[in-house]
Amino acid sequence: MNKLSGCLQVGLKLCRYSPLPISVHRKSGFAVLGRARALGRKGSIPQIPLALICSSFLAALAYAQSVAAEARLIDLPQYKPQQIVAGTIRNFGFGLGGVLKVWEEGFQKIHPGIRFDDKLPTSDAAIPALVTGVADLAPDGGEATLTENLSFFEVYGYQVTDITVASGAFDVEGKSNGPVIFVHRDNPIARLTIKQLDGIFGSERTAGMRGFKWSPSDARGADQNIRTWGQVGLTGEWADKPIQTYGHAPSGTARFFQWKVLRNGDKWNPNFREYVESGSKMIADEDRAEQRLGLQYMLKNELANNRYGIAWTVMPQAKDVSGIKVIAVAPREGGAYVMPSKESFQDRTYPLVRSIYIFLNRAPGKPLDPKLREFLRYVLSREGQETVERNGSYLPLGTAVVQEQLQKLD
Repeated sequence: MNKLSGCLQVGLKLCRYSPLPISVHRKSGFAVLGRARALGRKGSIPQIPLALICSSFLAALAYAQSVAAEARLIDLPQYKPQQIVAGTIRNFGFGLGGVLKVWEEGFQKIHPGIRFDDKLPTSDAAIPALVTGVADLAPDGGEATLTENLSFFEVYGYQVTDITVASGAFDVEGKSNGPVIFVHRDNPIARLTIKQLDGIFGSERTAGMRGFKWSPSDARGADQNIRTWGQVGLTGEWADKPIQTYGHAPSGTARFFQWKVLRNGDKWNPNFREYVESGSKMIADEDRAEQRLGLQYMLKNELANNRYGIAWTVMPQAKDVSGIKVIAVAPREGGAYVMPSKESFQDRTYPLVRSIYIFLNRAPGKPLDPKLREFLRYVLSREGQETVERNGSYLPLGTAVVQEQLQKLD
């Protein structure tokens, strides 16, 4: 028996000891297992405090989850330095919810000659610090913008290098959450492809943006617009009903949605209604009380009351909202439809998972500074990704993604 199955059985035995239910003695407050009564009062099975049963099961479950997390990371390479390095690494950008600091401390235990000079005000400062030459590494909680990509290229003549170091969260608020698609609970639709989402939320375009290149290969015509539910296969009363769209106002999440769904275009369905994260600094002062332009208000008061609506937002904004449901998404026609969950975000089978990056300036064909290479190898190692797992803000990477990122360091 392995550790995972063993600790699960601890909890299951407490709850499944007999076909009779666990009952609570009215005077003592102790739980009595049903079979204990059947065997008589000889003390074969003791009375157990109900709180102990619950706490034991929860402890077993928590241990099982930690073992499962370890199992997910077991195939990642352990960090073995290829050389001992020394010097100062300048980090400028975002501290990644404390993860960066723990990475630094772990790395310094192996490379005591390394020092870190950190300036971590915000992700918005990351790539500009590379552009101006005041940073070696630029940790960032989101994707590079068009302006950032273009300004870097204009200064150096090549594109910025991005290393994915973690995945965005599923349901931890404010941690680069990936978009999730919601519809009214009465809507029979259960799944959509990325192309269908483009047809629903987007509009015709002459090209699409790839980095800072305006590419005609991503153009599409108005004939690919999807404006009624019948166009995605619904019949009966739904067939001719117009689709009302909702989502985020301009933000990092909106930029990601445009990149992944609209081919980096900025033409939306004309009926698209925009909202900002409830409780955020983006709520206007005059709307602070009611927050009618917040996403939670939209979900509760608009989508939940509009049978023909569809919205994209992040999971924390939908907490405790009734009357709506989540649908599965496929990356392409014929691809697997995947429901959003912590597991599908971590293994990246869900097609709208965001990435956490460390950007750097590396000229094509030039070797990476050894101290930067060693630090990034540590970040992408089992030890580095275990730090992400323990922190709980973001999600650790799987083996395939780690190997892909390690190749960028060679």
